[in-house]
Amino acid sequence: MPAADLLVAAAVSLAAGVINSIAGGGSLILFPTLVALGLPTVAANVTNSVAQWPGYLGGMAGFRREYVGQGGRMVRLGAVSVLGGTAGSVLLLTTPSEAFDVVVPVLVLLASLLLALQPLLTRRLRDRDDGTTRDPWWLYLALFLATVYGGYFGGALGVILVGVLGTALHRLQLANALKSALSAVTASVTLVVFGLFGPVAWQVVAVAAPASLVGGFVGARIAGRIPVTPLRVFIVVFGVAVSVYLFTRI
Repeated sequence: MPAADLLVAAAVSLAAGVINSIAGGGSLILFPTLVALGLPTVAANVTNSVAQWPGYLGGMAGFRREYVGQGGRMVRLGAVSVLGGTAGSVLLLTTPSEAFDVVVPVLVLLASLLLALQPLLTRRLRDRDDGTTRDPWWLYLALFLATVYGGYFGGALGVILVGVLGTALHRLQLANALKSALSAVTASVTLVVFGLFGPVAWQVVAVAAPASLVGGFVGARIAGRIPVTPLRVFIVVFGVAVSVYLFTRI
C-alpha cells in the first residue's frame, strides 16, 4: 500500500479512536476508509478489527474501579464472549466473500441505526437502574449472539452490549464497564483468529493500531469538552451514506 494511503489510514484510525472514546462508532469511519483505499471488504473488516484492538484495552483501564467484586461474573460472561467471538470470526472466514459483500451494507446500516438510538436506550436503562445483582438465564444466550455479531462484523457492538447488559442487570454504569471488558475479550479473539487465518493488511495495522490507541487516550481526555450529539449525528449520517454506497456495489 502506498505511503500516502497508510498516512490516511493512520489519520482515520486516530479519529476512530477518539470517536470510540467520546460517542462510539469508530468502526463506521475506519472500515469504509479501508474499502476506499482498495482493500476487499473482508480484508478491510478483519484489518479494522485487528487495528482497533488496542483501543479496547484503554477502555477497560478507564473502568477498573467498576470491576471490583465482579470477578466471577466477568469470568462467566468472558467465557461466553470467547465462544461467540470465535464463532463469528470463523463464520466470516469460512463463508464466501460474496456473502459478506451482500450482508455488510445491512450490517453498516444496522450499526448506524443502533448508534442513533443509543441516547434513548441509555435514558431508558438509567431510569431502570435498581441495583439488581442476579444474572437472568437469557443474558448468556443474548451475549453469545451479540458477540457472534461482534466477531463477524463488530460495528456498534458496544451499543448492543450495553443494551443487553443494562436490560439484564439494571445497572447502567456496570453495564458500561462490562461492555468495555467484553468488547476487549471479543476483539482479542478476533485478533488471534484473524491474525492467524485472516487476510489482514499488516502494513495498515502497523500504523493504524498505535494511532487507535493514541486516539482512544486523547478522546478520553477531551470527552467532556466535545459535544456528543453533533458527533453522533455525523457518524450516523456517514454510516447511512456508506451503507447506501455499499448497496450500489452489490
